Amino acid sequence: MMMMSCEYMKSNIDEKEETKIRLMRALVEKQDPSSKEVDDPTLRRFLRARDLDVEKASGMFLKYLKWRQTFVPNGSISLSEVPNELSQNKMFMQGFDKKGRPIATVLGARHFQNKLGGLEEFKRFVVYILDKICSRMPPGQEKFVVIGDLKGWGYSNSDLRAYLGALSILQDYYPERLGKLFIVHAPYIFMTVWKIVYPFIDNNTKKKIVFVQDKKLKSTLLEEIDESQIPEIYGGQLPLVPIQET
Repeated sequence: MMMMSCEYMKSNIDEKEETKIRLMRALVEKQDPSSKEVDDPTLRRFLRARDLDVEKASGMFLKYLKWRQTFVPNGSISLSEVPNELSQNKMFMQGFDKKGRPIATVLGARHFQNKLGGLEEFKRFVVYILDKICSRMPPGQEKFVVIGDLKGWGYSNSDLRAYLGALSILQDYYPERLGKLFIVHAPYIFMTVWKIVYPFIDNNTKKKIVFVQDKKLKSTLLEEIDESQIPEIYGGQLPLVPIQET
């Protein structure tokens, strides 16, 4: 009886979402005909990010379309547009968790403020990363996992404008893409910066962030990732692969 009740509720939720997707599609296609090329799962992510409010989700989606057309006019970011960020060798992607979500690893102590390409190059790098991760998702999967490793992080790595820029891109233009963010080896001094960033994180994203204690690192990762898919540096079996080589 309980199972039937759960299935009934799920089908009701699905029907409600489908109805709202149709309403949203009619609204956005009227405003921007290029919306016709966008699939339903994309519209659903924007809807869920705005608690199924069609008007708010449509506004968010139309803003995304406009941003994409101006910020990524060629459809993708090329390696030649992010040379200084790539040279820091801080972003890696390998393996999948138990749900089939691709796993990215970022080494925070290798990030330094980009004095040559500036904040704009960093933002292009964030888009390059997110597009690359999303392209690696298996059919039916829409989310990814990140291991944010702060071992050796110090004030010289602190870059508030970059952190807030990345957060804004993730929340505004890639809603409902982050499945889980494991923050590992976080030094005490990082919490000073975290307190500044935290208020800018929306509630949906906050639920997906986990600070992992060093002594529970491997056991925490094993709850969601098979050992064969965990990076070697955390006691698993996969070597880190630079994101541009995946």
